[in-house]
Amino acid sequence: MNSIKNMIKSLTDNNQPDYTLFFLSSALIIISILFSYSLSIYTVVYWDYTQFHFFLRQLFTGTLAILIMWSLSQIKPDILIPKLGWFLFLFFLFLMILMQILPASMVTESGGAKRWIRLPGISISPVEFFKIGFIYYLAWSFHRKLLDLDKLSFKEELKVLAPYALVFSFSVFLIAVLQKDLGQVVLLAAILFIMLIFANRSWKIFASLIGIAIVGLASLILLFPHRITRVKSWWSMVQDGVLSFMPNSIATSLRIEEFPEPYQVGNSLNAINNGGYFGEGIGNGSLKLGFLSEVHTDFVLAGITEEIGFIGFLTIVLILFTIIFRVFRTSRRVKNPKYHLFTLGIGLMVSIAFLINSYGISGMIPIKGIAVPFLSYGGSSMLGISIAIGMVLSISRSIPKEPKKENTKE
Repeated sequence: MNSIKNMIKSLTDNNQPDYTLFFLSSALIIISILFSYSLSIYTVVYWDYTQFHFFLRQLFTGTLAILIMWSLSQIKPDILIPKLGWFLFLFFLFLMILMQILPASMVTESGGAKRWIRLPGISISPVEFFKIGFIYYLAWSFHRKLLDLDKLSFKEELKVLAPYALVFSFSVFLIAVLQKDLGQVVLLAAILFIMLIFANRSWKIFASLIGIAIVGLASLILLFPHRITRVKSWWSMVQDGVLSFMPNSIATSLRIEEFPEPYQVGNSLNAINNGGYFGEGIGNGSLKLGFLSEVHTDFVLAGITEEIGFIGFLTIVLILFTIIFRVFRTSRRVKNPKYHLFTLGIGLMVSIAFLINSYGISGMIPIKGIAVPFLSYGGSSMLGISIAIGMVLSISRSIPKEPKKENTKE
């Protein structure tokens, strides 16, 4: 009995994790469970599922996610973070490679791309977990090789950064080419770029990276016809507003005629407009009835806004932004440079994913298929974000508590 107590004591300490971060994250998970029932009604009827099909699955996943966050928050970061970080990076990189050669019975395809490994009762999307491991790899390596470097020449910096370019290029091949998931690559590229800024690299490196990113993104779009179609569809929707500021000669050459606008985005905007300030009421949304397909996944923000209105949407956004703020707060206050970079990367992962999704459903950028952190239906995205927040909660234990100021009377 004493040995068990000593083992638990060795894994934990007296410092408390950021309970505010834990409770806010749990609140969004509970909201996701509620709307997985409300928004999935058309999909349930169309596929002849039972009434509570999506609700029960999200309830199980959400409960497990909250337990994961709590359990990870109770472990010392020096014990948890290195082992879990390397596991997420190496194991799920291996799974993404293995997934391409698995038989069709074990893999779920989307548009000809293999993205999920099918297991009894569940499907796993390895990229949702690999992202966290990739962030840990960057934090670990930047801490060892970049943070304490003296000023280098441009060629020397390129040599130092070459291994990261190789790792990222291989990840791009696995995710953007084999899985046809450009959105995740954009997310990882943004995280890599911003983390390099905090690793004190020169402006020449950033200028070079921006140029490479533009060329790479254009290539990944032009080489795949379905992406060209998606960009044209998006441009047909926004071109009138953009081209109105340009001379007629330029506007005429850039205008696309008779190209169908993205109906999903149009219905998403209608759902947001229908919500008004206070919404149609939970369960009373109409755009989810076949007009906005799979609304409980990528378009969950539009479905939620229609039912609880702008005020409800703003409340959810404030909760999410508070979560992001507290993750960045942990990053700023933690003393360990590796943990500082890791928590910074997790905060970027949550905030950039939210921005990509919200900009996509509002028509500001082409749709990328990025899940909304905590809110979108899906086991892999939910469990992935819970592991990430659990690791941040563990790191928050290492932050020394500020002493309370005592009132002294003269």
